[in-house]
This record gives sequence, C-alpha cells and structure tokens, in this order.
Amino acid sequence: MATTPALLGALDDFTSRENWDKFFALRGGGDSFEWYAEWAQIKSPLRSLLLGAEGADILVPGCGSSVLSEELYDLGFRRITNIDFSRVIVADMLRRHARVRPEMRWRVMDMTKMQFPDGSFDFILDKGGLDALMEPEVGTELGMKYLNEAKRVLKSGGKFVCFTLAESHVLDLLLPEFRFGWDLSIQAIASERSSKSAFQTFMVVMVKGKMGVVHTIESRLDQNAKYCNMKQANAVIHALQNENKIRESHTSGVDVLFSLPDLQLGAIGNLKVIVPGRRRQLILGEQGSSLYCYKAVFMDAKNQTGVFAYHCGVFIVPKARAQEWLFASVEGQWVVVENAKAARLIMVFLDSRHASADMDVIKKDLSPLVKDLEPEYPEDTDPIPFMMASDGVKQRDILHEVTSEITGPMVVEDVVYENVDGDQSCSSEKMFRRLIFKRSSGLVQSEALLISDSPSEETDNKSKNSSTASKKKNQKKGLSG
Repeated sequence: MATTPALLGALDDFTSRENWDKFFALRGGGDSFEWYAEWAQIKSPLRSLLLGAEGADILVPGCGSSVLSEELYDLGFRRITNIDFSRVIVADMLRRHARVRPEMRWRVMDMTKMQFPDGSFDFILDKGGLDALMEPEVGTELGMKYLNEAKRVLKSGGKFVCFTLAESHVLDLLLPEFRFGWDLSIQAIASERSSKSAFQTFMVVMVKGKMGVVHTIESRLDQNAKYCNMKQANAVIHALQNENKIRESHTSGVDVLFSLPDLQLGAIGNLKVIVPGRRRQLILGEQGSSLYCYKAVFMDAKNQTGVFAYHCGVFIVPKARAQEWLFASVEGQWVVVENAKAARLIMVFLDSRHASADMDVIKKDLSPLVKDLEPEYPEDTDPIPFMMASDGVKQRDILHEVTSEITGPMVVEDVVYENVDGDQSCSSEKMFRRLIFKRSSGLVQSEALLISDSPSEETDNKSKNSSTASKKKNQKKGLSG
C-alpha cells in the first residue's frame, strides 16, 4: 500500500502512541512498510555482523511493520523479541507471524521503559527507532531514556546496531553517549539514486565493552565515495572527526577535566565502586541544572583498609585558600583525604563566581550534584556531610573600615593565623596587620608583621630616658647657681 498524504498527516508527532495507532489503523493490516533502508540494502552488512550468532537473543525495538525480523527469522535467527508501543501494529504482526514463525515474540512495550532484566540481549537492532524519538521540536529527553535502556538490557560484549539518517541532532546525542566503554563503528548503506528516499542511511554499531575505556571511532566512510546525499555524508564525516579529537584527548594521558555527565557515562569506571587511589578533576553543575558551576576533584582514598567516618564526603575550599599547597597540589589533596576520614572525598573549589553566595545556598546547590557521585553503601543512609576549610584566620580584630571612591569598602584588621610556622602554642602566635579590599575579599592588598618591644628593652629605654632627664635637670641647676 502506498503511503498517502493522509497517512503521513496522522504522524504529526512521531513520539505519540495515539498517532502511530492511527497511522497503522489507516494503513490496514497484512503488509509491511520500511521508512528507509530496504531489506535488500541492509541484508549483507547485517549478515556479516550476525555471522555465527544464530542462537543469540535479539531485540528489535520500535519494530513497526518492517520485514527485518521475519527476514532474520527465515535466515535461522529464531530468538527474536519485537517490541512496539502501538497495540494496533503488535496485534497485526502477531496475526501474520504466530503460525509461520512461532518462536518469534511480540510485545506491546515502550522502548524508553523496557520491562526486561539487565543484560537480556546479545543484539539490539534499531531501524529508525532512535530517529523517531529525536524530533528536533521534542528535544533529547526521550532519546536519552531509550539509549539508557538499550545499554541496560544489552549484555556485556553485546552489539547495539542503529540504522539512522545520522542527522546532526541525533549524532550530538549518540556519539557522546557511547564515548566511554563502547567500541563504535559507522558505515553507509549502499543505495541507488532511484530509491524512494533522498536520504543516506547509515549503520552505526556500538559494542559494549569495559567501562571507562575510550576507543577511536572506526569510520568506514569515504569523502570520495558516491552517496545519495553528499551533503549529509560530509556532515557525518565532519562530526566523526570532531568526536575522535575529543576521544584522543581522553587517551593522551593528560589530566582531563571531566563533566558530571562524562562520569555518569562511565568515563572513569563504575562510580558505585570505590577504586583505591582513583583521582579525577571535573566540573560540577551546568547552566539550567544548577545555580553555579564548580571546579572539583574526585578522590577515592588510597588505603581502604582503615576505618572511615564517612563513605563519601564533600570538602569545600574557599577562594582565599585555593592556592595553598594543601589544596593546590596533588600530594596535599591526598593529605586532606586522609585527614577527612572519608572513603571518597569530593573536593570543591570556590572562586569569584561564588563570592556573594551564602554557604547554605552553595551546599543546597551542590547536594544533588554530589549525590550522583556517591558510592554504593546500602548500610549507610545518612546524607553526605559537608566539610570546609576555614580562611586560615584564628583571631581577627577589625581596626578600621572606610569606603574609597576608587577602591570601594576597605578594612584594616589585625589577624592571627592558624598554625603559624607549624607551632600552635600561644607564646608563638604572631599578629599581622593587613589591608583588605572587600570587592576582592580573598586577596590581601598589604600585610605586615606586628612586633612589640620586649620587657627588658622597655625597662632599658625607661632607665635611659630617666638618666637623661636627671642630667638635664642638674645642668640647669648648675647654670642657675
């Protein structure tokens, strides 16, 4: 049956169950329909991929009325599960295949909310399913949910095969989502210019590997090859080149600055498990999801055999102390981890962006972000504790406050620092007088050590002054006599 404008009009929204039910009802039962990539075009690359895996468990999400499953079944692949959220099409496909292909299964199921256990399938064959969920007007939410489900139900070493038009908004989600722990390759599906589609179809294969490992994408595309849509093909090649640059930076050995989504995707391995000595730099927070962004360091204690006060803790470093050895150096940071008695410590560095923020606001903003970095400790349900480095001042006496037209509010204060020269005894405490501009409260404009005269020096000075005064008095008496 040909696809009429009325039929296409029923699919005003490709993500709507009701629209798909209406589409398949209008088409009627008994025939198949391929949006793009006919079986004759994908048969050869698929057979090469599935060679020797006739006993594999295969999932076809968003199956629709495609002939993909029945053709594979007739080639000897019997353990095929088809899902679609349209009851109309699932009922029709059951009627067509229940007798002639009795081992094939059909289920009404939303591909973004699959009801299968983890690691259920060896292969997932997606033919346009991701593209349908990634309508530009809808955004990436449904696509991301689906990809997370696909990752979950795929076995380790399994293959997720995605037939897609590889439009930019699809690749912008797909490539980063499979950056860490997946071996990815892409090839174009051969097609004739006379085919019904003016678009080039691509086959992207993602192999589930070891979490945290980064592979360069194997591109089987050639800019000199003939595609039915050269503009589309060149855009894909350019996107792969950019993605491979990012992947190469992660394998270069440089201390890469990760994002929270990177870590959630497995960039440094399983976050639920403590890995002794693991340390990574990251950025917490992003526009739209938090009030502020924070530079942070993720650290798992080197020695996990001791007794910890916390399974996970947050240590906030104020701007005024960020450059100290204890917080700026890797060696110093490990000292903080050891003293904090935390199995995992998230060290968060504040800067000028947080200068006017209340600390309670900062903690509230950080709480959901660090929650995603918490290791799995079933017996510990306490909230993640927040610790903070002080500004290093043990005692402060404000002597004078004034406002300048040029520099704004200024403060002159006398301070005693904590642990000066490594000696905390009262007799060795040293007082400094310093000038602070409030607009840069973390920066000391000038500072001087206050020195007082010793008691013996004061006594000697008094004796000298008394002797001099006595001599002058006697001299005056002699002159008058």
